Amino acid sequence: MRILVIGAGQVGTTIVEALHADHSLVVVDTDPDRLGVLAYRYDIMTLEGNGASRRVLREAGIVDCDLVIACTSRDEVNIVCGILAEKLAPKARTIVRTRNVEYLEVWLERQLDVDFVVSSELETANAIARVIGLPAARQTEVFAEGQVLMVEFDVAPGMSVGETVGRELREAVIPPDSKVASIIRGGRVLVPRGDASIQPGDRVIVICSPDAARAWGHILSGGRSRAADVVVFGGGATGVAVAGVLLEQGARVRLVESDADRARVVAEELPGVRVFHATGLEADFIERERIGGAEAAIFTMRSDERNLYAATLLKLRGVRFTIAIVDDPASVEVFERAGVDVAVNPRIVTAEEIVRFAHDPRIRQLSMVEGDRFEILDIVVRADSELLGKPFRDLPMTGSLIGAIIRGEQAIFPHGEDMLQPGDRAIIFTESARMHQVERVL
Repeated sequence: MRILVIGAGQVGTTIVEALHADHSLVVVDTDPDRLGVLAYRYDIMTLEGNGASRRVLREAGIVDCDLVIACTSRDEVNIVCGILAEKLAPKARTIVRTRNVEYLEVWLERQLDVDFVVSSELETANAIARVIGLPAARQTEVFAEGQVLMVEFDVAPGMSVGETVGRELREAVIPPDSKVASIIRGGRVLVPRGDASIQPGDRVIVICSPDAARAWGHILSGGRSRAADVVVFGGGATGVAVAGVLLEQGARVRLVESDADRARVVAEELPGVRVFHATGLEADFIERERIGGAEAAIFTMRSDERNLYAATLLKLRGVRFTIAIVDDPASVEVFERAGVDVAVNPRIVTAEEIVRFAHDPRIRQLSMVEGDRFEILDIVVRADSELLGKPFRDLPMTGSLIGAIIRGEQAIFPHGEDMLQPGDRAIIFTESARMHQVERVL
């Protein structure tokens, strides 16, 4: 596939990293330094210029492209790129990234003629809300219209051995309608065979039903319930989107914004949220408003340093679960090692949503896990797949796992005697390096 990527920032770079090996890529950006780094690392073509220019797009070969991705940091540039792409390359699919949820609404109302719009803020808000809803979860993805979840859980280092943790999987109590896809221990990936076990301090990836996800959360969090009292620090677009999604889910939400004018705007936009004009870091404010008693705090301010400091301070003041927005992907590990429970980079979340459009058309959804080491695919099984008619117990061990099947409107969590049928949607956990092999055999 020939793909034109407009924008060589963090989103564009993540897209190139995921797609360069299997597709012909052309990247357009106004910054020659960014383009130089990408051209040095990957076998791609680059063009310095404004992607909102018809001349530049033609020079980049847009007429021959199958997919056009406009992912600069400027919404209006992306929209102009998308509109021009629809005219210059009518056979190509066009994806536009936006930070303004209003543009997404305009597209949903069919007033913006592009194939797909991805909202960075909304994708980030939904990712955070899913984690907040499940104790011990650090990442959650939804498949098959909500029938199947992929959840990455942290097992507390001090957790006691019980019926699930510390026992061989063949003997452990595993919630029904769920499969352990992977166990990550100290950076090593363990295949979850019958003699493997989940240990305190592990990271566990599970494919399961919503009910099973709640059961896993209860087990791995020591019985903790979902967070219902949440404080959001930062009233920018991301903070407002997060607060809005959590409010819709029934959480009690408080929002702290240091700019008085912005605080008034947010209070008018979100009447169900209590908005404070404050930095939120003063000792008397924390004590007076009982911020330390919140079940979760989310930090969406525009400075990584400020988010890290605030998250650390509030953790010391009693907040049990913290999530921080991270602008620099390299900071994610720093935040988590410093004690922040979950660090989220909006650009990576956005790139993951875009990347799936460049894969096999049978792939209904794709999610990347553990820094793109693994992928979860929702893929339709071909009528001539070599795996048809074989019981799951007889399928070859390839390191990939079929965690669920969608057959018609029903989600099936397969056992050894189950078999794939043509037209099934298979939810598969696999190493990223094996993804094309999975596509081929299915």
